[in-house]
Amino acid sequence: MASRYAEVYQQWKSNPEAFWAEAAKAISWIKPPTKIFDGAAGVYGRWFPDATCNMAYNALDRHADGGRGAQTALIYDSPVTNTKRKYTYSELRDEVATLAAVLQDFGVTKGDRVIVYMPMIPEAVIGMLACARIGAVHSVVFGGFAAKELATRIDDAKPKLVLTASCGIEPGRIVKYKPLLDEAIRLSNSKPDAVVLVQRPQETAAMQDGRDHDWASVVAAAKAAGKKADCVEMAATDPLYILYTSGTTGIPKGVVRDTGGHMVTLKWSMENLYGVKPGETFFTASDVGWVVGHSYIVYGPLLHGATSICFEGKPVGTPDPGTFWRVIAENDVVAFFTAPTAFRAIRKEDPNAEYLKKYNLPKFRTLFLAGERADPPTLEWAEQILKVPVVDHWWQTETGWCIAGNPVGLGLLPIKHGSPTVPLPGWDVQIVDEGAKPLPDGTMGSIVIKLPLPPGALPTLWQNDARMKESYLEEFPGFYKTSDAGYRDQDGYLYIMGRTDDIINVAGHRLSTGGMEEVLASHPDVAECAVIGAKDALKGEAPLGFLVLKAGVTRDRATIEKEVVGLVREKIGPVAAFKTAVTIDRLPKTRSGKILRGTMKKIADGDAWTMPATIDDPAILDEIAGALKGRMV
Repeated sequence: MASRYAEVYQQWKSNPEAFWAEAAKAISWIKPPTKIFDGAAGVYGRWFPDATCNMAYNALDRHADGGRGAQTALIYDSPVTNTKRKYTYSELRDEVATLAAVLQDFGVTKGDRVIVYMPMIPEAVIGMLACARIGAVHSVVFGGFAAKELATRIDDAKPKLVLTASCGIEPGRIVKYKPLLDEAIRLSNSKPDAVVLVQRPQETAAMQDGRDHDWASVVAAAKAAGKKADCVEMAATDPLYILYTSGTTGIPKGVVRDTGGHMVTLKWSMENLYGVKPGETFFTASDVGWVVGHSYIVYGPLLHGATSICFEGKPVGTPDPGTFWRVIAENDVVAFFTAPTAFRAIRKEDPNAEYLKKYNLPKFRTLFLAGERADPPTLEWAEQILKVPVVDHWWQTETGWCIAGNPVGLGLLPIKHGSPTVPLPGWDVQIVDEGAKPLPDGTMGSIVIKLPLPPGALPTLWQNDARMKESYLEEFPGFYKTSDAGYRDQDGYLYIMGRTDDIINVAGHRLSTGGMEEVLASHPDVAECAVIGAKDALKGEAPLGFLVLKAGVTRDRATIEKEVVGLVREKIGPVAAFKTAVTIDRLPKTRSGKILRGTMKKIADGDAWTMPATIDDPAILDEIAGALKGRMV
């Protein structure tokens, strides 16, 4: 169908308040908004400042009571434990209401913080929704996060209570959570009153008298007593959650998400961006510890009356590269959202997509990628094997939902590989120079967003308006700084080439490492790659490429390295000064799949570095250091 994008975007641009007032009608308000935006409130303004609502009511009760009670709301699929479980909207509402009553019994009230330190199990979702039900502010910390990092989050959020589990399960190993949590509480100045813990069969955690409580026991007691908590009336501007993201100073930034605006934009995006209808199944392969998990495993699908999947596994190794196809086939998934890294991993293990041939995906319509730049070779491969549109889209922890994407629900726009397509309503995206002056189409610059940010974006950082202004609003007055670099083409399509600090300066020329990675990834033997700017005495910086080869490649590594150097020279030119490519067995990544380029650069430069808290496997960094010995120019 012809896309309605241009018409809808213009509707927003000509009257933003009317646009969001109309979108807000899809939400069940306790007190509907009469004022849509207050430009004098907060750091840059606040949305729906006089409205009241409850997120858990909108995500569960209105569906359970409105005809969807028997529909599946949440599917738990865990190939690492061979467990599957389904919850209807009525069942999930009752579980959430019971746990919310348990939280109240522990003294948790509106505005109190609760840290959720959990693996991908249904109790993590139930815990988040229980907090939302009674107005507590949840802060999910990725399960297995290092004790020191968890302690900094405990000290900043000052939680009344922690929800956790005895362990997480990775391919081939069990990650014990309780010793990490105990150490974090020991290190922190702020001590939670209580810990409620899910004992998993794979690991029984030691419990501390007086502080630690068994989840199953306290929930069973509440059910026996018939306890269920009602939904608490919240201001639309009240915080729903805090989600910590890394800061340049090493001190994490607590991104705040408010309740009302987040509901409005998530609900709008489910149909207009993702093209999903109520009652259909949406599969997001992420973790609730990341923003994608908050928005599109927990809140977005449930607000929309869709079915969501809580998947505890990996794209490969649990047990094979066909695990995603199995989940999609078994659950009639219509749209799937994951990171480009996941597809690179699948392509590396199964380049001919043999595992896909085992499954029939009749209802599958769209693949969405986000989390880092989706390189064209990966996109093309996914298109070839799946025979559906592959939609790259771009957003951030801070924004809470998509800045630029291809709005499937409004009608698909032509796909351009390497571009997440166009800004969505709410986002006035501009490309500027260091002085905040607009740059012409095709020119690389800093990507900024004209204020105010739309509903759903962060209103501030947790109890730190000053840091919010300094981090995001000061450098480009009147704009939000994305810290991403890129350009816009003549059709208005955006190209996100990397973080601002991924633009390297080679002898005065500003070059995108993302552009070089695109060239490296086009080599037929390369499964994954990364390019960093390493110190160079003559040019300031020089690009350094890392290659991971596809499974089964037996050609000489040195030959392949020479070939990719030649490719960059041919496609970007001698100006890139690309002379060194190093083949390694794997790239260092966070648990969400982002490549740790900053740490790789420090290793290459010989600078001091610390182990990133989010790293998937610390041993990889020693492998990087070993591979670089004798190779640096």
